[in-house]
Amino acid sequence: MADLKESTASPDVHDIDFDAEAEGLTIEARSFRRQIWDRFRRHKLALVAAALLIIIVLMFIFGPAFSDYEYDEPNIADRSQGPSLDHPFGTDPLGRDMFVRVLRGGRISTRIALVVAVVSTTLGTLLGAIAGYFGKAADLLISQLINLFLIMPALIILFVFAIRWGNDINQVSILLGCLLWVPIARIVRGQVLQLKEQEFVQAARAAGATSGRIIGRHLLPNVVGPIVVQSTLIIGTAIILESTLAFLGLGVTPPDTSLGVLINDGKGFLRDRPSAALIPGGFIVLIVLCINFLGDGLRDAFDPTSRKVRE
Repeated sequence: MADLKESTASPDVHDIDFDAEAEGLTIEARSFRRQIWDRFRRHKLALVAAALLIIIVLMFIFGPAFSDYEYDEPNIADRSQGPSLDHPFGTDPLGRDMFVRVLRGGRISTRIALVVAVVSTTLGTLLGAIAGYFGKAADLLISQLINLFLIMPALIILFVFAIRWGNDINQVSILLGCLLWVPIARIVRGQVLQLKEQEFVQAARAAGATSGRIIGRHLLPNVVGPIVVQSTLIIGTAIILESTLAFLGLGVTPPDTSLGVLINDGKGFLRDRPSAALIPGGFIVLIVLCINFLGDGLRDAFDPTSRKVRE
């Protein structure tokens, strides 16, 4: 009987529970990612926008390598020409190939927009999380700072900055990022205010987790969706703002260029050679539309209730 009991005894309970828990966590994580992807791919416009955006970015990066011309190479014999086989987008008054210049300008504009998105997302996420989690004096101070930035005229600040410290695109990009963090901070603050009272946060606090660990490991991962969506929208806003600044003569120093600079250069030839301004302007419109559609798709993917509310 002793042998029978020993042979029929159940295995170690801790081992079974640990393995099942580990397998359950893996399946749940995969299921969540799969649900996001399934919801996103049902958004046809977002899929098309993402594919088109990737193609445009690849053109900006690798397109100039397939041309025989440099973006700053003048050719007086071919100046002010319209689109042709040799120059698909025509040439400017100095004979420089507009195809290469548009791709170069798109690369610069995209780089500026990405720097702006990284700076504003990082700053807004940190300040919003601190305000929402700690509350009291920290929340009051950051909320007043948000109100101050909401009424602050960004273009005037950028204009004064450029006059005082020059047109370095890296400095302008960082300054733009420091001006566009407010929407993300407000979103993160509101989400953290709701999440910090949840049971899993209370349990982590009771277990002795520090505030930094609770924010970084428990709160921010639950706010990734809204942060990603808002970051994509900031990229579109940054491209428009950069184009506006370049149109005013700020941000990019010749002979380098951006899409806004090309529009500014081509505005005087709208009657004789409208492609000089319409082509870079068309790229800006196309990029911003793609980013907006992509943002809509990401919002529906991370928050399926938003689509139901709109319907």
